[in-house]
Amino acid sequence: MKRFVVIFAGLSVMACATAQEEWPFEAAEVARFDEPWAMTFMPDGRLLVTEKKGRLLLVTQDGRKSAPIAGTPTVDYGGQGGLGDVIVHPNYAKNSIIYLSYVEAGNDDTRGAAVVKAELKLTEDGGSLNNVKVIWRQQPKVTGRGHFGHRLAFSPDGYLFISSGDRQKFDPAQNMRANLGKILRLNDDGSVPADNPFVDEGGVTAQIWSLGHRNPLGIAFDADGQLWNIEMGPKGGDELNRVLRGRNYGYPIVSNGIHYDGRDIPNHDTRPEFEAPKDWWTPVISPASFIIYSGHLFPEWRGNGFITGLSSQSLVRMEFDGDSAREVERFAMGKRIRAVGQGPDGAIWLLEDKKGGRLLKLTPITG
Repeated sequence: MKRFVVIFAGLSVMACATAQEEWPFEAAEVARFDEPWAMTFMPDGRLLVTEKKGRLLLVTQDGRKSAPIAGTPTVDYGGQGGLGDVIVHPNYAKNSIIYLSYVEAGNDDTRGAAVVKAELKLTEDGGSLNNVKVIWRQQPKVTGRGHFGHRLAFSPDGYLFISSGDRQKFDPAQNMRANLGKILRLNDDGSVPADNPFVDEGGVTAQIWSLGHRNPLGIAFDADGQLWNIEMGPKGGDELNRVLRGRNYGYPIVSNGIHYDGRDIPNHDTRPEFEAPKDWWTPVISPASFIIYSGHLFPEWRGNGFITGLSSQSLVRMEFDGDSAREVERFAMGKRIRAVGQGPDGAIWLLEDKKGGRLLKLTPITG
């Protein structure tokens, strides 16, 4: 057992990372990729996998990879930027629509995340994207190559949610005339729903669902339709938040971490007008993606959250109780884990980070 100290809900406690020989699952390697970033399952059980340099691949569950799908947007690759998330439309079986997030270049060495909607036409050796349309952009574009966020999720009632990082610029997370450091809610065509909390203010402000986020890299809905997100804190203070309509989560005014240069940031409990995280981590886990499990292959985990860790090289299991949440188990994976997904049969799938990152399928140990 690998032991470490975790600051958990403000208290120092001992925690254990379950080593490989004690995992309650088997992890089978399915395929390897060049800097994979995200995956999603299609109705026929195949996966779409993105690689940061710009490739979108169709992958079977036994690891056969297609040729790169044609028509993907040109990406601004470097740092944390490149091709990002991929999801399918809730009605994909009828309309063949998918969504991709990516980083695009601007003027004067600026860049920002964007989202395209496209029709996926599959062929025997891959396929192509047709009728590609940009439906959302980070505004403004700024310098630097960090904190894009750009995770995507559909709500149970059919709205498209986009996470948008603060781009390491701090103040935009509180600026209502920018959509940086926010979680956005759109219709499936990119238009703004009439009941968004700030819709009367127009412009990018109308897109905002919640604000005061740093680098939200995972968004997921629970069985009750409640949105949760995970985000990287600064030096300490990674967060799991219950995301509520129109609420402010306080960054950079408050955080349970500190600045990298050692300057203090007031804790959440000093400013009760901001929404505090439901769980937080110091030392950090460096969360990279997030699902709430709903399958039957691991029945004891139904309704649990799974967070992938980069610096922690872990898979973190969370339990929820109403509007509260807590870490209950951590699996030491030995590699930076970039993404987690749930397969059609309830298996849990992981993507390792960096060049040569493996696609792993987790299934219960039998026998």
